[in-house]
Amino acid sequence: MGIARGLIQKTSSASLSQAQPVWLERAAALPKRRSVTEAENTLVQLVRLSGELTKSELVVYSDFSRTKITSCIDSLLAKRILVANQATSYSGGRRSKSFRLNEALGLVAGIQMGAVDFDLGIADFSGKLIARHSEPAAVKDGPIPTLGKACSQLEKMVRANGLSAEDVMGIGIGVPGPVDFSAGTVVSPPIMPGWDRYPIIETVQQWFPYANVVIDNDVNVIALGEVSLGAARGVSNLIAVKIGTGIGAGIICDGRIYRGSSGCAGDIGHICVDKDGPVCACGNTGCLEKIAGGAGIAERALLGARRNRSPVLLSRYERNGDVLRTEDVGAAALEGDPFAIEVIRESGRLVGEVLAALVNFYNPEMIVIGGGVSNLGDLLLSSIRQAVFSRSLPLATRNLQIVFSGIGPEAGMFGAVKLGLDYVVTVESSNGNGARSTERVQQ
Repeated sequence: MGIARGLIQKTSSASLSQAQPVWLERAAALPKRRSVTEAENTLVQLVRLSGELTKSELVVYSDFSRTKITSCIDSLLAKRILVANQATSYSGGRRSKSFRLNEALGLVAGIQMGAVDFDLGIADFSGKLIARHSEPAAVKDGPIPTLGKACSQLEKMVRANGLSAEDVMGIGIGVPGPVDFSAGTVVSPPIMPGWDRYPIIETVQQWFPYANVVIDNDVNVIALGEVSLGAARGVSNLIAVKIGTGIGAGIICDGRIYRGSSGCAGDIGHICVDKDGPVCACGNTGCLEKIAGGAGIAERALLGARRNRSPVLLSRYERNGDVLRTEDVGAAALEGDPFAIEVIRESGRLVGEVLAALVNFYNPEMIVIGGGVSNLGDLLLSSIRQAVFSRSLPLATRNLQIVFSGIGPEAGMFGAVKLGLDYVVTVESSNGNGARSTERVQQ
């Protein structure tokens, strides 16, 4: 069994260097909030990565002395964060006892909001998924009805598993708009009218008063899901791209989410790819998502169909009651319709050219493509790959992989659960004077 000790150390040191988010400062006062020392948190991280570990294994992976390991484990057992397994391994001496996270400590929930739906998941403290649910909900209807619908359904799921709202320790939320991560609010989201600076955390905590609520951009959450359970497990430098109604990128740098100074890193959907192009919802012209996003693909396909460039698409448009969807373009392409194929290839080329610039700048190990438009399949992916590899430096693409999501639509939900798990415990760190300060180190 091997654990990347360097990943633990990089994660901890990088998190300590960040400013304390406002919502995290308030989290320490939540009822039932668990606090651990930095050393205890290191063991919690190691156990979470592995599933279960013995004292001997923790000594190897942490570099702590056995005395320190014993002290930390005793404390974590007393706090009910860890539980001991029955001793099973045997090497001629005394049987070793292993330790795992206490799955009965509480629940963590994930809410991934899309433009037209949301995806919910609840997991136990060890991260094991217990239940999930998806249903339509339009964020354009505003925060009150959308959050009310999501929280009401989440409460039903919790009760269906014999628990109550007080058992929910943390909630991670992904939203399709720019997020000020430090403040825990959405800022001027183009497709979310009424959500600007809305107090999402306080609203959700009216339903779940014991939960620390964490909000992030939906693509960052998708990236978390991919590195946790998807195609990018073990990848330290990643770009996860969501191509749906909008287009965005979640960036994993050195094993951690990179949010930038204000939290809006990765908003590639509003990079201009055609200065004479159509006006985007953000107010600018020729944005990538306006042309190559789901709605943009459908609009361009419909325009061509009306100009008699595709009888197949025009027929589908009329059969659908004067509606043409992205999936209709994909189906027409599979039938060999030349114009549908052209629209998809052009969209892939535009996305690929933007990603090529990011590859030259950032040099990731992997690019993962997800979102509803990724269902257009290999024609889209091959066009993206061709543009990236033709417009990037050879050294930057020498080991680059460009793949579809490993867990598809579930990536956001799993990532939201992971986001919630990352902040369910408060870490107490010593300041320079030997006093204790409350801080959170991402797990």
